[in-house]
Amino acid sequence: MNRRTFVHRTSLVTASLAFAPAAFAASPTFPVVRPATGKRRFRSKAVEAAISEFKKKVKDPELGWLFENCFPSTLDTTVTYSSQGGRPDTYVITGDIDAMWLRDSSAQVWPYLQFIDKDAELRQLVAGVINRQVRCVNKDPYANAFYGDDTKVGEWKSDHTAMQPGVHERKWEIDSLCYPIRLAYHYWEKTGDAKPFDAQWQQAIRNTLQTFRAQQRRDKLGPYHFQRQTTNSTDTQPLAGYGYPVRPVGLICSAFRPSDDATLYSFLVPSNFFAVASLRQAAEMLTALAPAEAATAKDCAALADEVDAALRQHAIVNHPQHGKIYAYEVDGFGSQILMDDANVPSLVALPYLGALAVTDPIYQNTRKFLLSEANPFFFKGTSAEGIGGPHVGLNMIWPIAITTRGLTSQDDAEIRACVQSLKTTHAGTGYMHESFHKDDPKNFTRAWFAWANTLFGEFLWKVYQEKPQLLA
Repeated sequence: MNRRTFVHRTSLVTASLAFAPAAFAASPTFPVVRPATGKRRFRSKAVEAAISEFKKKVKDPELGWLFENCFPSTLDTTVTYSSQGGRPDTYVITGDIDAMWLRDSSAQVWPYLQFIDKDAELRQLVAGVINRQVRCVNKDPYANAFYGDDTKVGEWKSDHTAMQPGVHERKWEIDSLCYPIRLAYHYWEKTGDAKPFDAQWQQAIRNTLQTFRAQQRRDKLGPYHFQRQTTNSTDTQPLAGYGYPVRPVGLICSAFRPSDDATLYSFLVPSNFFAVASLRQAAEMLTALAPAEAATAKDCAALADEVDAALRQHAIVNHPQHGKIYAYEVDGFGSQILMDDANVPSLVALPYLGALAVTDPIYQNTRKFLLSEANPFFFKGTSAEGIGGPHVGLNMIWPIAITTRGLTSQDDAEIRACVQSLKTTHAGTGYMHESFHKDDPKNFTRAWFAWANTLFGEFLWKVYQEKPQLLA
């Protein structure tokens, strides 16, 4: 099964109009849909305590039900925790696909970082994700997804790229190397634990730096190319697998987007912003934890400054209605694409990733553009409004996009509207999905998509802690 498999279910309730109170009966019942205790893959006492607290304090029973189902979804259904060589090791699948994406696995366990000081076993599980990701990056820094079995040969073995056993898919995406740094940095910041950041981790940072440098394509195209025998144009790259030409301006090429769809112009702006933040975090960690890697730390910081300067020069466009905004993709020759995609890093989600200040005036202009019908992938229907993307087609809204909109909002009404929209479009399943049709939440893709679930749980917990009145 690949990420394009559509999974449709029949709704148990009828969704109301977007951003309006839910239209449920006066005393709705919410069936048990969370896996039974004995069938859960991992149990965290801190996460269970958070669920109990949320359900007790938040008076909306449906939100309590959704939080109980969604927030622990990654732990309940997707993790395999063990020890390898005396070190914690955690393999994390996406849900309905038995493979570990560097991006998804980082994002899936990210919301649990806030609880690891209260739960030693949960802390070890996150450390195990970091350790596993280090092995993946050192195996192939251009691959986006890996198997739990290093000898497994998968369905994409015939792709025209340097495939090897243990690699599920080899789509080069900048964010695949950024997400592990984000997780590692905040784990270290939270715990002070230096154990995961040994010589192997330092090698992974050197591999990341080398890959980013190669994909600036200063002098040559570099070692990576990718083509797939497919009728789907978003699943392959043209021109011998290198994509359309770019002018070397200091930005980093990404052959694919976080959606796993091919880029049109290889300078993917949100991912370059993410790379700037990640390189600076890596430089800080190397400086503190590995004095012998001072030169690597300096190179990371220098590349971050270089990419940042190039973004300021080449990624900003003057829009006739919205003023200065960030493009989604550029080529360095002056061409650009003005849009956003639901998958993170997106332009809307950049403050959530710590890659831009939410008060950045260009970001705010960009946000207004993206959350309007001027964005070709913003869809508004009778059930909801939100951003989608080419990955599953037109008129399909992604709950992840609604969630990141809420997580990056400074407006109480907008935050409340995002909560209500997600509450009314789960099609009675008690879980978030990859996407749903703007006019019919019953028409959705991927019934088991842990990232969307856990991210929604993170959003609800944040609102509960900071603005609980918005959940009333």
